[in-house]
Amino acid sequence: MAVAPAALRKIPLFANITDEHLKELVAACTTREVPSGHELFRAGSLSDRFLILIEGEISLREAGEERFRLKPIAPVGELGALARLERRTTAVAATDVRLLDISVEHLMQFFEEHGDVAFPFHYNLLRVVADKVRRDGRRTDEMRKNLMTTQKAMKRMRDALLEGDDTPLNKQLFDELETLIEQNKKGHYVVEPAEAIPTSVRLDDGRVVPVRAMSKDWLHLPAEAANARNGAFWSGVLMLPEQELAVSGTVDGVDPNGVHIRLDMLIEEYNRAVEDHLTRLQMLDFVL
Repeated sequence: MAVAPAALRKIPLFANITDEHLKELVAACTTREVPSGHELFRAGSLSDRFLILIEGEISLREAGEERFRLKPIAPVGELGALARLERRTTAVAATDVRLLDISVEHLMQFFEEHGDVAFPFHYNLLRVVADKVRRDGRRTDEMRKNLMTTQKAMKRMRDALLEGDDTPLNKQLFDELETLIEQNKKGHYVVEPAEAIPTSVRLDDGRVVPVRAMSKDWLHLPAEAANARNGAFWSGVLMLPEQELAVSGTVDGVDPNGVHIRLDMLIEEYNRAVEDHLTRLQMLDFVL
C-alpha cells in the first residue's frame, strides 16, 4: 500500500514539502515488514537507520517497561538517527508492523542529489530540535526550582539539628544533610565537553585522551587513561584551549565507559581556569 504525501505531512519533518518531493523520498526508502514481538533496536545501540511507521504499533521501552506506544504515521527515533546518537530506548513491534526504512548514509546521499528536498527537510528538522530544546528547557527550569527549594529546606533542617540535642541520631542526620547539601552545589555538576571547546588530558606516558565529562572535582576519562584499581593515585595534564594545568587525583570508580577521577584540590589560579572553562561549556546548553 502506497503512503499518501498528505499522510506524511502530518509528521513535522515533512511539513510544507511538496507531493512530488515526498514521493521521491518515499521511493528512496524500502518497505519493511516486521512481525509482532520483533526487536527493531536496543537501547545503547548506534542509530544508523531512519524509520517511519506506516502500519501497526511499536512499543518503546526503558528498563523493560513500556514508556510510549507509537502509532502510524510516525517517525521512529528520527533525531537520534539523524544525529548518529545511541538509542535511549528499546523498540519492539507490539503488532505486525510496516515501515519505511532507509539507512542514514543513503538518506544523506539522497539529500545531496535532491537539494530541493533537503532544504525544507533540514529546515523542519531545525524547528523540531528548537521546539524540543524549548520544552527541555522548561522541564529543566522546573527541576532547578525544585532543587533550590529542596536545598533551602535541607539547610533549615541542618540548622535545626545544630541547635538540637547532641545525640547519635542527631549527628547521623546532620552528616547526611551536610553531604547532600554539598553534593547539590552548582560547582559539582558534571558537564560534557563539546567538540567546539576541546578538552583532553595528557597522561604521564605522553598519550592524549579526551575528557568525557568533568566538574571542579571530577574527571571522567576513557578506561585506558588510568589504573582501574579503585584508590590508585593518578596524575596528568589537563589540556584546555587556553592553557595546560597539572592535575592529580584518585581513581574513584569504574564503569563500562571509563574511569572516574576524584581530583585533588587545585591551586587558586588553576581553580579559576577550570571554573571559566566549565562556564563556557555550560553556556553551550543555554539558548539565548
